[in-house]
Amino acid sequence: MLTDLPPAEPGAGRRHNGGTTTGRHPNGTLRRLLAHPQLLAVSAVAGWNLWSLRAFLVPVAYLYDASVHEQMARSATRLLDKGHVPFSAWYPYMGMGSEQYLHYQSLASVITGLAGTAVGGDVAFRWSMLLLVGLWPFAVYGSGRLLGLSRWAAMASALAAPFVVSFTGIGFERGAYSWTGGAEVWTQLFGSWALTFAWALAWRALGQPRFVWAASALGGLTIALHFMSGYLALFGTMVMVLAGTGPWRVRLERGVLVLLGSLGSAIWVIGPLLLSRQWSSINQALAGTPYVRGYGAARELGWLFTGQIFDARRAVPVISVLVLCGAGLALVRWYADALARTLLLLLFGCLALSFGPTTWGALADLVPAHADLYFRRFSMGAQLAGVFLAGLGVEGVWKLCAHAARRAGAGRALRGAGAVVLCVGALAWAAPAWSEIASYDHSDAAVVRAQHSADKSDGAELAPLVAYVKAHPAGRVYAGLSSNWGNHFMVGYVPVFKYLVTKDVDEMVYMVPTLSLMLGPEAEFDQSNPADYALFGVGYILLPVGTAPPVPATQVMTRGPYSLWRVAGSGYAELVRVTGNMVADRADVGTQSLGLLQGLAPGEDLSVRYPGGPPPAQPQVPSAPPLGIAPPGQILSETPDLANGRFRARVDMQAPGTLLLSVAYEPGWQATVDGHPAQVTMMAPALLGVVLGPGTHSVRFVFVGFQWYLELWLAGAGTLAVLYWYGRRRAPR
Repeated sequence: MLTDLPPAEPGAGRRHNGGTTTGRHPNGTLRRLLAHPQLLAVSAVAGWNLWSLRAFLVPVAYLYDASVHEQMARSATRLLDKGHVPFSAWYPYMGMGSEQYLHYQSLASVITGLAGTAVGGDVAFRWSMLLLVGLWPFAVYGSGRLLGLSRWAAMASALAAPFVVSFTGIGFERGAYSWTGGAEVWTQLFGSWALTFAWALAWRALGQPRFVWAASALGGLTIALHFMSGYLALFGTMVMVLAGTGPWRVRLERGVLVLLGSLGSAIWVIGPLLLSRQWSSINQALAGTPYVRGYGAARELGWLFTGQIFDARRAVPVISVLVLCGAGLALVRWYADALARTLLLLLFGCLALSFGPTTWGALADLVPAHADLYFRRFSMGAQLAGVFLAGLGVEGVWKLCAHAARRAGAGRALRGAGAVVLCVGALAWAAPAWSEIASYDHSDAAVVRAQHSADKSDGAELAPLVAYVKAHPAGRVYAGLSSNWGNHFMVGYVPVFKYLVTKDVDEMVYMVPTLSLMLGPEAEFDQSNPADYALFGVGYILLPVGTAPPVPATQVMTRGPYSLWRVAGSGYAELVRVTGNMVADRADVGTQSLGLLQGLAPGEDLSVRYPGGPPPAQPQVPSAPPLGIAPPGQILSETPDLANGRFRARVDMQAPGTLLLSVAYEPGWQATVDGHPAQVTMMAPALLGVVLGPGTHSVRFVFVGFQWYLELWLAGAGTLAVLYWYGRRRAPR
C-alpha cells in the first residue's frame, strides 16, 4: 500500500537550520490516510468487524473441530516452552495418538503456540481468530493492490469480503470460523490470508522476475499453512500462465519457476508427508460422500447462478450481483484486460475443481493425493476470485455512470449530487447483507455467552472428575458416542466427550481432524464388549448420574449430573496371545477391523500385515483357540507419559505372548525389553505390540519423530535464494 504513495521530494523532511535529519511530520500519517479515503473505508469495516466479533475472545469450550485446533495450539505452547520442536512430537489426544503435527496442516498451530508462550495457547488461539477474521478486509485490499486493482476496486473488494455467505458455510466467510459454525476450518483462516498474497505475487512474477522468489515463498507458506489453499495457490499460478499477457515462453518459464519454487520452499512439509503417507488414514466414513467427492457440477453451478455461493439464504443477492457485474466487465474486456479475464477463469476453474469425482470421475485421480482431498472445499477459491471481480464490477458501474453523466453534459454540482445518490444507493443495496451478518454475530455471541456460563457451572461440577482422571492415569475416558447417549450428555451445548478435549483428557471416541490409523477402528468401538475396553485402553467411563455402566466397573465419584466409573482390569496396556493375521491398508483398516471387534475374545488379538509395515508376529496359540484365552501373564505396573511420547511397563510372563499398547501405530515408536532393543509389531486394528518370552520384563516405548526438519528448512531457504538470484539477474537494468 505504501508503494502507491507519491515519492518524497528531494530533501523532504530534512532540517536546514544546522540540526540533524528528522523523520516525517507528526501529521504525515493522518494526511496520507485522508489522502486515501479507500483506506479509511477499509479501516472502518475492519473496525466494525473486530467489534462485532468480540465474542471470539470469550474463553469457551467449542462444539466442533475448533476444540482440537485450540488443543493443538495449547499443546504446541507446552512443547515450545520445553524447547521441543512440535512437528516431530507425539500427539496423544485424538485417534489414540498420531504424529499429528506432521500429518496434519499444523504450521498455524505452531505459530499460535509460539505466541502462546507469551500469553498462553488458549488466549493466542482466540486472538488469532478475532484478528484474522476481523482484519480480513485489509488482506483483500492489500492483495488486490498487488494484483493491480485500482484503490477504488480494491476497496470495493475489501468491503464486500466480510459479507460473503455460502450454502455450505465452509468458504472464506465468517460463518466458517464462528462458534455456531463450528470454527471447523481454523487452519483455512491462515491459508486464506496467505493465498490472497500468493495469487497477487504470482501475477506480479509473470511480469516482473524480481517477484519470482517472493511468489514462491508465499506459495510455499500457503501450502504449509493449509493444504487445500496450497492447491489453489498452485492452480492459480497455472491459470495465470494460460490467461496472462506477454510472450508465452516468458510466462511459462516464470510460472514453472514459481510452481517449483513453491514446492521447494514447502519441502519441509511435503517431504515428510510423502515419506509417511501410508501411516495416515483415509476417512472411510466420509470417503464416498459429497464432503470428499464434491457436490458435482449441477449443484455447484445451480448455487452459483442462484446466488448461493456469495449470498446463501438472502432475499437480496447483494454480493452475487456485484460479482455478476465484474464477470460481465471481464467478458466485455476479454482481450483488453488480462487481469479481469484471469479472475473470471479463476472463478470458474476453482468451481470446476470443486465438482470433484462426482462430476469428473476417474479424471479426478490426476490430481496429486486426490484420495486425501475434500474437493468441495475448492469452491473457496471461486469465492476469492469472485470478491475481486465484485471490486471490478463496482468500479465499472461507477465509471459507466460517470461517463454517462459527462456525455449528458451534467455540470460539476449535478455530478456531485449524482455521486452522493450513488453512494446512498450503494449503502442501501448493502444494507440487507450488513443486517444479516450483524444479526448472525449477535446470535453467535449469545450462544457463546450461554456456553461460557455453562462452562463455569456444569464445568465446575465436572472438574473434580477430570482432576481425578489426570491424577490417576489408568487409560482413556469413554463418555459416549455421537450415535448414542453421548450426544445428549452435555456441558451446556457441548457433549461431554467433546468437552473433555478442552481439558486435555485422553478420551474416546471423538471423530475429529486426525489422520491416525485408529480413526476408522475407533468408530467401531462396542461399548458392551469388555474386550474392546482392553483393546482401546479405556480405563474410565463418564456417565450421567443414575445410568448403569455397560460393562463391569466400580464407581469412583459423582458430582452433579456426572458420574465417574473405573473399568475393571483395564489400562493402556494388555497382555495378549496372537491368534492370526489381519490384512489392511490405510483405506480399509476401519472396515477390516469391524469383524475383529465383533468377535474378539479377551486376551486375544491379531497381528497386522500392512504395506510397508514390519513382518506380522507369528501366532502364539493354535489357529482355532477356545473362547476366552487365558492371558500369558500379568502386568505388574504401567507408567504412561504419552504426552511426551513415552510408556513403561513391568510384566510377568508365564508363557510367550505380546504386550499390546493401545496407541496408534507409527514407525517412529521404538521399544526396549530389559534395556535391549526390541521389534515393535503392528497389532490389530493398528496398535503397538512387543513379543515377550517367559519371565519378568521391563518394557519401555519411546516415540522418535521425524528428525530432518533442519536440513529441509535449509533446502527450502536455498531454493528461495536461487530464485532471488534469478530475479536479480533477469531484472531490467
